[in-house]
Amino acid sequence: MNSFERYTGMIKGGEIDFVPRIPILMQYAEEYIGSDYEAFASDYRILVEANRRCAKDFGFDQLSAISDPFRETQGFGSKITYIKNGVPRCTHPLENNNDLSILLHPDPLASERMADRVKAIEEYKKLSGGEYSIMGWVEGPAAEAADLRGVTNFLMDTIEDTDYLTRLMDICVNTGIDFAKAQVEAGADTIGIGDAIASQISWDTYKALILPKEKLLVKEIQNTGAFVRLHICGNITHLLPGIDSLGVDILDVDHMVDIVKVRNIVGSKVVISGNINPVEGILRGTPGSIREYVNKSYKAVGNPFMVNAGCEIPSGTPVENLKAFCEPVPYVK
Repeated sequence: MNSFERYTGMIKGGEIDFVPRIPILMQYAEEYIGSDYEAFASDYRILVEANRRCAKDFGFDQLSAISDPFRETQGFGSKITYIKNGVPRCTHPLENNNDLSILLHPDPLASERMADRVKAIEEYKKLSGGEYSIMGWVEGPAAEAADLRGVTNFLMDTIEDTDYLTRLMDICVNTGIDFAKAQVEAGADTIGIGDAIASQISWDTYKALILPKEKLLVKEIQNTGAFVRLHICGNITHLLPGIDSLGVDILDVDHMVDIVKVRNIVGSKVVISGNINPVEGILRGTPGSIREYVNKSYKAVGNPFMVNAGCEIPSGTPVENLKAFCEPVPYVK
């Protein structure tokens, strides 16, 4: 059984050999092959090489096209500054002017950074199609709106101008759908949705403003035949009743969230992915403590489950720790 079969088998409820491993690697991956973040975020060939090497050496089951949150943002007109040893920085086109007409209209196959991600998916498909799961990525409605407005303006909009924010998120969702479709056509079997800022929003605001937009995005991605993996950094406990209604295939759970409570709310229809603390558990842990946490989590949560940290694997994680994290855990019915 290869990685792709193992991954899809867990989602579809089939019997598999062991639990899939789907950690998110970005800075760690580029450092592992002796590159730098500027190259990783700007050149799909470096991103592909880094992730394929890590998948082979550590034994995980999904190749990811994530590098940073600003692919669509650049397409909308943001100026990107690449950092040699850090995440790119971006300007916020609507930070000082909320006129939606100033936004460009991103084309996933022509906008520089969106097209680069599509090329990464194509390269994965060419080199590893059918062997590994291939995950593309789009920003969620709240995350992209915050990238365009700036976080402070976005949060103020949730209080002072919800009509404006709704129109902005509609634009973000439409672009997200187009971007997702382009990645699926290029070979992605899964699309991740990153909507981190949503964890900082109250339940009432999330339910009224953000949840309907996420539902549309999830539905349209699944209509392409792809799986959806939702990633909201932070404490999503208060959002779980709404997240349960999204119908995502995989839900990433950060370390401060009780994964047993997540299972009790979402039931057995959603793969739970998580949730060891990336810093205290992975970076500063030991191989023994990591193995213990993973096995304990799987036993507590049951199927469907995939091994993942609460968020990205940190730079500087000892090789032996990541190897321990990715050691096969036998599937239990």
